[in-house]
Amino acid sequence: MTDNTEKRAASDVPIRLFAASQQGRRTPSVDMNQVVGTHDILFVCLDTLRYDVAVQEEAAGTTLVLNQYGPWKKCQAPGNFTYPSHHAMFAGFLPCPYDAKNVADRELLFFPGQIGLGKKGPEGAYAFSGSTIMEGLEKEGYDTWCVGGVAFFDKRSELGKVFPGYFQKSYWNPSFACPVKDSTKNQVDFILKKLDGAEEDRHIFLYLNVDAIHYPNYFYLEGASHDSVESHAAALRYADQELGRLFTQWKKRRGDTFVICCSDHGTCYGEDGCQFHGINHPIVNTVPYKHFFI
Repeated sequence: MTDNTEKRAASDVPIRLFAASQQGRRTPSVDMNQVVGTHDILFVCLDTLRYDVAVQEEAAGTTLVLNQYGPWKKCQAPGNFTYPSHHAMFAGFLPCPYDAKNVADRELLFFPGQIGLGKKGPEGAYAFSGSTIMEGLEKEGYDTWCVGGVAFFDKRSELGKVFPGYFQKSYWNPSFACPVKDSTKNQVDFILKKLDGAEEDRHIFLYLNVDAIHYPNYFYLEGASHDSVESHAAALRYADQELGRLFTQWKKRRGDTFVICCSDHGTCYGEDGCQFHGINHPIVNTVPYKHFFI
């Protein structure tokens, strides 16, 4: 073979492997091609939520809102802190099943068509055009909103402007920040006001970064002076209540809405001597995930 032929053959290997993996793919739980263009889409990221804490509160019945929409799935995080995880998720690579052995074991809701075989996504996935889910949905007429929380969404630095820049409309103010005890309430209040003035005949893709569970979270547990697994759980219970208001109001706006709800990574509180995240530890790399209709 010539050098060019060899190069083409080598570059085709990932595509051939991907195509072969699709033959054994799990049946998708939802056909996103039936969702896009007919439903609003809410992407709620419970930033930093640990899987073990999520299922603990689910079993205890203390997250009444999220419990209505099925059990949490144990998944692998796309990254070990907010920045890499969101780059992956915004490109369509959401948390995948914890026991996944290859690409065929993950259900892709969105797929970047430009890297697919023949620009065609896997069964059930919406193959979007562009570099992000939001860019693809904008081409379908969606109004894309971002309501930030952690510093990577605060627009107060060049780095904090990257993710908001992917959306047509992006919002952040200091009352949404991690150290604010009412941050999720403030975010939901803001969204509901914006929703009142939204175009009724235009679909919305909303990304909400809930940062209450991120550190600091000690103030959600009465009498606590430092962050812990217990205050982490208390923060989740707080956020759950506020999401109930968001979902209730969205039902009034539109009968059919699709929701993606997950964590971007977990966090450690001293396990194996580890603190917080940005490191590869099983607790950091394991996240809860679910998607559902409201």
